[in-house]
Amino acid sequence: MRNFWPAAISNRPTMLYEKSLRSGQNIDFDGNVVILGDVNPGAEIVASGHILVMGSLRGLVHAGATGEEGATVTALHFAPTQLRIASHITRPPEDGNEDISNKPAETARIKNDAVVIEKYEAPK
Repeated sequence: MRNFWPAAISNRPTMLYEKSLRSGQNIDFDGNVVILGDVNPGAEIVASGHILVMGSLRGLVHAGATGEEGATVTALHFAPTQLRIASHITRPPEDGNEDISNKPAETARIKNDAVVIEKYEAPK
């Protein structure tokens, strides 16, 4: 069986949060974070590993917070107010009124020293 997580962080613990995060709520976890719900504007997730949101991502997320550039952020509906992976930071365009409900799931990762956001593809 193939391991889903990259080898560098595959042994990290994983937190499962089974509801949406509201504005003002924060999660700071040394490992991977899985959210079964939405991350609303004003909510924040900081994880030393991967972040997976099974809902809409509209808050601030920081994956690989301890410097792990192999960390990823994946969401079913991807529109974070701020996205950080390791020391890389990005924001959405100023005209962020795009309808995200019909877009495919997306994953953000570091490639060639920059944050890229791609359509999610399951590991093979």
